[in-house]
Order: sequence, then structure tokens, then C-alpha cells
Amino acid sequence: MLILASQSQTRKALLEQAGLAFSTAPAQIDERGLETAATARGADGRDVALLLAERKAAFVAASHPGALVIGADQTLSLGSALLHKPADRDEAAAQLELLRGKPHRLHAAVTLVRDDLLLWSDIQSAELTMRDFTPEERDDVLEREGAAILASVGGYRLEGPSIRLFETVTGDYFTILGLPLLPLLAALRDLAPETLT
Repeated sequence: MLILASQSQTRKALLEQAGLAFSTAPAQIDERGLETAATARGADGRDVALLLAERKAAFVAASHPGALVIGADQTLSLGSALLHKPADRDEAAAQLELLRGKPHRLHAAVTLVRDDLLLWSDIQSAELTMRDFTPEERDDVLEREGAAILASVGGYRLEGPSIRLFETVTGDYFTILGLPLLPLLAALRDLAPETLT
């Protein structure tokens, strides 16, 4: 049995498009609390993404003996600051203003856990730079995106109208969407080939 420890519609769609049979189960962990403790110890965005992916998978694996659990998480680093999913449109606009004309990094981590064993993990990063867009361009994109941007760290979706705000993107597309899919598929081929049939 393969379980995705996430309610993310994007991650779910990526696995479905890859032809995987799996179920989903939410991981009830205190993400902000774990992040705060980790950054207080000097962790950066990559460290936090990997920690959260591991904890999500471990949480779900604990209640599903024998299942292979995929944990995934993504963080956005703007310098040393970490941004999160915006609570509302105003916060999304504020995040876009912070990102305007600057490079930032997306870190996406994925893990595989069975019972209490971490079998595999990987983390990938991508660098993105937004244009020096106008307030009108920002507001137009927010209008076009609607509520969808509330589910995305940074207040944008590269796979949607938000792409209009970008100048350059360097990195793997799946990493940007929040799931390093190609490394995950390679790990499944090695560790659990039956999940790919």
C-alpha cells in the first residue's frame, strides 16, 4: 500500500498523472512549531523542508503498519526569511511585493517511510526571479488566480496566470510544484517496484 501523507491537490495530481495507485492521509503535525524550533537551531529552508517531509511521513506511517508512506514539503526562502501560504488575498499581495524584482528559492523535499524507518529522502531546489511588475499587473494576476493562490507558498502558482510575473526560472518544474517527482519515481523503482505496476 502506498500513501501520500498530504492533502495537496497538486502533489496528488502529479502522482496520479504518473500512474501511481495510492491513497492520501493528512499528517497532523505542528509545522510552524517544528519550523520555529529548527530555525532557532540554525536550520535553513532546505533543512526545514526535509524535516517537515520526514515528520509528515512518520506521522502517517505510525497509524498504517507496513504501508509505504510518501512525505513531502516545500519551503520558500527569500534570503534568510521563510515565506508561507498566504492567509488571504491581501497577504498574497504583500508576499508578491516582497518577491518583486528579487530572486528567491523554492526547496522541495520528499521522503519514503515504512513503519518507523526512513527508507529514502531527497531535496531539490529551484531559483526564481520575479519581474519588477506594476501594482496593476500584480492585482490582475491575483484576480485571475482567485482562491487558488491561498494554497501556494509565496502567493503565486507557476502553473497558472502567476507566470506572467516572472523574469527567470531555474530548476526542475516538479520541484517548483512541490514534489521532486523524478527522484521519487527512481526511488520507488528501487525500493518498491510493485507500486509502479
